[in-house]
Amino acid sequence: MSQDLWTELALAVALVFIIEGILPFLNPGRWRRLVGQLARTDDRTMRLTGLASMLFGLALLYLIKH
Repeated sequence: MSQDLWTELALAVALVFIIEGILPFLNPGRWRRLVGQLARTDDRTMRLTGLASMLFGLALLYLIKH
């Protein structure tokens, strides 16, 4: 069972890299502007956005697995 967990985790990380690479590959100028905008975002907003993203991912994972 432990091996299955590590395999699924590795697949998930690989998918994150693929998805994260789509925007810079397709439109590098837009990616630079987006990163610049993120650099100017305050910590509270970044934390809330990160929390919302994690909760959405957790809910999606729950729905897929159950």
